Amino acid sequence: SAPHDSGMIRVSDDSYRGVALATDGNGRHTRLDPYVGTQLAYAEAFRNVAVTGARPLAVTNCLNFGSPEDPGVMWQFAESTSGLADACRTLGTPVTGGNVSFYNQTGEKPINPSPVVGVLGVVDDVRKRLRSGFETDNATVLLLGTTRPEFSGSAWADTVHGHLGGLPPQVDLAAEAALAEVLAESAEQGLAESAHDLSDGGLAVALAESALRGGKGARLELDGDAFTTLFSESGARALVETTGDNAAAVRELAERHGVPVTELGTVGGDTLAVSHARGTVEIALTDLRASYESALPALMNGV
Repeated sequence: SAPHDSGMIRVSDDSYRGVALATDGNGRHTRLDPYVGTQLAYAEAFRNVAVTGARPLAVTNCLNFGSPEDPGVMWQFAESTSGLADACRTLGTPVTGGNVSFYNQTGEKPINPSPVVGVLGVVDDVRKRLRSGFETDNATVLLLGTTRPEFSGSAWADTVHGHLGGLPPQVDLAAEAALAEVLAESAEQGLAESAHDLSDGGLAVALAESALRGGKGARLELDGDAFTTLFSESGARALVETTGDNAAAVRELAERHGVPVTELGTVGGDTLAVSHARGTVEIALTDLRASYESALPALMNGV
C-alpha cells in the first residue's frame, strides 16, 4: 500500500474485508498547544484512514516526551493525554493500547512533545480502496473541507522562516467525522478515482504528492487568496478525484453531510499548473520528482 495514506491488508482468503492503519504526529503543533496538537495528530491519522475508504474504529499511541521530573514537561504530558482522551470519546474510537516514552532529551533540553497516534479502520471490500495518486486523465479534482488562514506550526513557517510560534490550527472533530463519512461512501459507491488528505504543507504538497504518485499532472484554478489556499494547514480537508457524473454525486453527498466542496480543475499532462489572480505557476513533474526524491539523500550527505 505504500506510499499511500494508510496501510491496508486483506484479512483472510475467503473475504475481501480489510483493515487500514495510519500513524501521525506533529511535534510543532504539540509544542504550541499539547492538548490541541495531540488532537490534530489524532485527526490526521483518522483522516489518513478515511481517505482510503475505511471507517476509523480504534486508536493506539506512542507518547514521547522529555523528563516528567520537569513540571513543564509533565504539564505537556497531562494536556496531551487529556486531549487524546477527549477526542477519542467524541468520535467513539477506543484506545486499545499504547506506550509512553519519557526522558527524551539531551542534557536539560527536551524534545518537542511528540505524541504519535495510530488509528485503525475497517473496509468491507479492499478492491474498492482509494489510492492517493491521480488516476484518470480529464478527471475533476475537488477540494473537500474549509480552508482558513492557519500557518502557525506549519511546514511553511518552519521551512521558509524557521519560526515556531502562535497557536496551531483549530480542531473540528465533527468536520473530521463528516469528511470521513463522505470519503467512505464515495469509495463504497465507486464515485471517486482517488483521494488524498491535506496535512503538512497544505494543498500545495498534497497536489504534488497526488501528481507524483499517479504520474499525472493537473491544471488548476484557485479563487481568493492563493497563498492561504496553497499553504494553510487547516484540518478536515481532502482532495477527491472523480469523473463525469460522479462529480455531481460527490457534491451531493458532501452537501448532505455539510462538507464544503471547491472544484479546483482537471487531471492530465506532465506538469502541475496552478492559476490564480496574479498569474500561473507551472512545474514539470520531472522537476517535482527530482526535488521530492533528492531531499533525504541531500540531508544524509549534509547538503
